[in-house]
Amino acid sequence: MSQPSSNGNGNGTPNGSVRVEIFDQSYSLRGTDAEYIQKLAAFVDSKMRAVSAQTSTIDTLRLAVLAALNIADEYHILKRKYDVIASEINSRASHLSGALDEVLQESARKAG
Repeated sequence: MSQPSSNGNGNGTPNGSVRVEIFDQSYSLRGTDAEYIQKLAAFVDSKMRAVSAQTSTIDTLRLAVLAALNIADEYHILKRKYDVIASEINSRASHLSGALDEVLQESARKAG
């Protein structure tokens, strides 16, 4: 499991195992940042509970898949927004870099 590292041990055990509960099921996960793993588990648990409240299914596997699809949808929406913003920032940076180059060249011509 990939996560940012931290100095805190949180709820982890000495062997790096973290006990979490997702949709009333306990899991033992490994990682270096127990607090981060707990947050991820709480997020997944909340998504599963939200899906459960909106559907009539009690099949945990189906709820997990629907929650995963919900999370994937949120991720892709945010990624699209990020990509648009990153593109706009790169375009503006390129424009500003070009403008700066023009000013520096003009300044060099005047000085030389």
